[in-house]
Amino acid sequence: MAIKKQYLKSKPVAKVTLSLPAEAAPQAKDVKVLGDFTSWTKGVEMKKLKSGEFKATIELPVEHTYQFRYLVDNKVWVNDWDADAYVNSGVSSEDNSVVIL
Repeated sequence: MAIKKQYLKSKPVAKVTLSLPAEAAPQAKDVKVLGDFTSWTKGVEMKKLKSGEFKATIELPVEHTYQFRYLVDNKVWVNDWDADAYVNSGVSSEDNSVVIL
């Protein structure tokens, strides 16, 4: 996995591309990314590529830290292996992935 950050010069946001590789969820049919930027509801649909990898690009305001996780087939939560950091979710003993802009 890799988190790609593209900072825009025209406004104080960054285009953040999140990727979930095929080996992280080999049987996945549907993956969403949920986080504090979605209020942990609905989520952002990720596109499945021919390689089996899932990708999504979202715009987020800069100078913030965001927590997120991937929801695979509405059943299994997965963290990003290349997150900038991890923090306790506060809901369970599991951590959330963090992206720092």
